[in-house]
Amino acid sequence: MAEKNVENTEEQERLLDEALQVVKMESFHMKRELDKNKLMDGLKHASDLLKELRTSALTPKNYYELYMAVCDELRHLQSHLSDEFQKGRVVSDLYELVQYAGNIIPRLYLLVTVGVVYIKNKPEAREAILKDLVEMCRGVQHPLRGLFLRNYLLQCTKNVLPDHAIDESEKQEGPPALQHSIDFILLNFAEMNKLWVRMQHLGHSREREKRERERQELRILVGTNLVRLSQLEGVDVNSYRKIVLNGVLEQVVNCKDAIAQEYLMECIIQVFPDEFHLQTLRSFLKACADMHPRVNVKNTIIALIDRLAQFAAREEDSGIPSEIMLFDIFSEQIANIIDTRSGMLLEDVVSLQTALVKLAFKCYPNRVDYVDRVLEATMDLFGKRNMDSVPNGSALSSELYNLLEVPIKSYNNILTVLQLQCFAPLYEHLDYESRKRIGVQMLVNALEHHTLLPSAEQVNSLLMLVSPLIQDQADQPTDIDMDDFSEEQGLIGQFIHQLYSEEPDQQYQILNKARTHFEKGGNKRMIFTLPAIVFSAYKLAVRYKELSDEDERWEKKCNRIFEMCRAVINTLCQAEIAELPLRLFIQGALCASELQFENHESVAYEFISQAFSLYEEDITDSRAQLAAVMLLISAVERCRCFSEDSHAPLRTQCAHAASRLLKKPDQSRAVAHVAHLFWSGQITEGDGEPMHDMRRVLECLKKAIRIASQCMESAVQLQLYVEILNKYMYFYEHGCTGVTMELLNQLIKKIREELQDIEGNEESSMIKVHFENALEHIRNHQQSGDGQYSYEGITL
Repeated sequence: MAEKNVENTEEQERLLDEALQVVKMESFHMKRELDKNKLMDGLKHASDLLKELRTSALTPKNYYELYMAVCDELRHLQSHLSDEFQKGRVVSDLYELVQYAGNIIPRLYLLVTVGVVYIKNKPEAREAILKDLVEMCRGVQHPLRGLFLRNYLLQCTKNVLPDHAIDESEKQEGPPALQHSIDFILLNFAEMNKLWVRMQHLGHSREREKRERERQELRILVGTNLVRLSQLEGVDVNSYRKIVLNGVLEQVVNCKDAIAQEYLMECIIQVFPDEFHLQTLRSFLKACADMHPRVNVKNTIIALIDRLAQFAAREEDSGIPSEIMLFDIFSEQIANIIDTRSGMLLEDVVSLQTALVKLAFKCYPNRVDYVDRVLEATMDLFGKRNMDSVPNGSALSSELYNLLEVPIKSYNNILTVLQLQCFAPLYEHLDYESRKRIGVQMLVNALEHHTLLPSAEQVNSLLMLVSPLIQDQADQPTDIDMDDFSEEQGLIGQFIHQLYSEEPDQQYQILNKARTHFEKGGNKRMIFTLPAIVFSAYKLAVRYKELSDEDERWEKKCNRIFEMCRAVINTLCQAEIAELPLRLFIQGALCASELQFENHESVAYEFISQAFSLYEEDITDSRAQLAAVMLLISAVERCRCFSEDSHAPLRTQCAHAASRLLKKPDQSRAVAHVAHLFWSGQITEGDGEPMHDMRRVLECLKKAIRIASQCMESAVQLQLYVEILNKYMYFYEHGCTGVTMELLNQLIKKIREELQDIEGNEESSMIKVHFENALEHIRNHQQSGDGQYSYEGITL
C-alpha cells in the first residue's frame, strides 16, 4: 500500500477492510501450504500477510485492529512450527533463513515467531536469542510500526522468560536468569518509550492535538512492559529497588516528555505491590521532583498516597512498618517538590496537602500534630505568595475548602478540630460561601456525634469559626436565599443545646459567651438563636435548684440567671416579633414560680408584667391577641408563687385584657377562660389552697354567654354556647356549687333551640357532634351514679 495519511472515516474503513481481506486470503494460502508440509511456501504467504503491517495510512485504532488479525494468524504458524521442530526439523536453520525476507517488517515478525519456538526447543539458547531479537527490532524506527512490533515481541516471549531466580547449581557464568529477563524487558521498554515519545514530532505542528490523542490511545502498549515486570515472581523488594525501579525511573525522567512521564509514573503506582512502594518512597518521590514542568505531579503523588492509605486501612494488623516514617517521608518530599517547582499552581499545592492530611488520618489517626504541620505548611505558602484572600468560586477556593473539610469529616469529635492551631488562620483565607459551608459542616458534625462543648474558651473558638452563620460578614452577598438561611439558623438553634458543662458555674460562663456572639447576629438571626439561649438558661436555673444542698449561693445565682434572661429577651424584642419574647417571658415566670428561690415572686411578677406590656404595645393582630391573652391567663393560673397583693392585679389585668379584645367571639372565649383564675388560681397566703371565688366564676361565665349572644353569626354563637357549656360542666365537677342544674338545663335548652334553626352544613355538623359529646359525658355520669357530681336533674 502507498503510504498516506487518511483521516476520513469512510476511507479508513475501506483501507482497513482491504488490508483485512489480504490478511484473510494470505492466511488461507499459508494454512493450506502448511497442511501440505510445504513450510517454505507457507512462510512466503505469512510474509505477504505481514506486509500489510507496513502501512502508515491507518489511524492507531485501525492499525491495532489489523495487528490483532495478523497476530491471530501468526499463532497458527507458531503452533505449526513447534510441531515441526518436535519432529526433528533443525530450528537454527529456519531462524537463519527467515532473516533473508525482503522487507524488514515481515522479516522481524517472522524472526520473533521462529525465535520463540527456537527458545522453547533449545532453552540454553534463550539469552542469545532474546538479545538478538530485542536488538534487531531496532531496525524498525517508524513509531507506530515499531511500537506494535515490540509489543508482539513482548507478548510472544511472555512464557519463555524465566521469572524466578535459579538455584546455585543451575547458574552459569554471568548474571542469573532473572536478571536476563529484567534486562530484556527494561531494554524493550526503553525502546518502546522512545518510539512513543517520538510520535509527537510526526506531521505538521497544527496536528499536535491529534497526535497527542493518538499517543494516548497507544500508551497501553508501553505500559504493558511494566505489567510484565510486575508479573515476574522472582522480583522481590531488593531487586525491585536496585534494578527494576532504577531502570524504569531513569528512562521516565530522561525522556523529558510530559505525557509519557505522567502515564508511566501512574503505571508504576498501579502495577507494583504496595510493599514495594513503601520501601522505595524516597526514590519515587525524588523522581517526581525531576519531572518535566508540564507534568502535573500532583495527580501522581495523590494516587500514591491514596493507594498507600488504602493499604494501611486494609492491612490493619500489619499496616505500615514502624521503621518507615511514611508521613515524614511524604511531607519532606512534597515540600521539596513544591520548592523545586516554583511555578506550581497554588491550588495544586493545596490539593497535595489535602492528600497528605488524608494519609495522616488513615495511617496515624492519633497524631493531631501531623495534621497541624500540614496546615501550617499550607499557611506559610499562602504567606510566601502574598495570598490574603481566595477568589470566590476559584479552583483554589475549592481545594482549600477540601483541605479544611477533611479534619471535620475525619474526627468524630469537633473539639479535636479546635486543637488545630493553624485551622482558624487558614480558614480566614476562604471566601464567604466556603466559610459558611465549613461552619455548617462543623455544626452537623457536633450534632451527629452529640459533641458537647464544656468550656467558654471552646465555645468562643467554635463560634468564631462559624461566624458567617451567626453574624453579618463584610464579604457576604446582598441577596440571601431565605430558605437556606432559615435552615442554617435552625441548625444553630439545635447546636446551642450542645453548649453544655457538667459544672453549673462553667455553664453560666458558656451561655454568657454564646450570648455575646448571638446578640450581634441581627434581628433576622436572633429569633432563631436567642430563644435557645434563654431556654438553656432556664434549664441551668433548675440545675442550681437541684444542687441547693451543695451550693449556698444557688438562690443568688438563680437571680443572676433570670436577670440575664430578661436582658436577652429584651434584646429579642428588637426583632419586632412580639409573640416570641412574650412566650419566653411567660415561660420564665412559670420557671421562677416552680423554683421557689429568693425573690422568685418578684421575678415571676416582673416577667408576667413584661409579657403584658408586650401584649398591649406590640401585638395588634386579633388572632395573636387572643392567643396571647389565653397564654397570659393560663400562666397566671399556673403560677404558685403569688401573694394576694400580686395575684389580684394580675387577675384584674387578665380580665380587662379579655374584655378588650376586638372580636366578640374572642372576648367570649377569653372571659370564660378568666373564670379559672377565680377557682384554681393559687396564692401563697393562708393555707396555700386554690382560691374558690364562686361569685366571680359565675360572673365570668354569664358575661361570656352575654357576649356570645351578641355575635351576628348563629353558627359562631352556637359554638360559643357549647364551649361555655363545657366550662360550666368543668366547674360543676370541680365543686363550684353555684353551677346549678337549672343553669345547665337553661343552657342546654338554648343550644337545642338554636340547633333547630341553624342551616345544615359541615360547620353545623361539627357543632352538633361537639354538643352530643358533652351530653354523652353527662349521660355517662348519670348512669354511673358516681356520687356528688351525677348531674341529677339534667334533662337530656
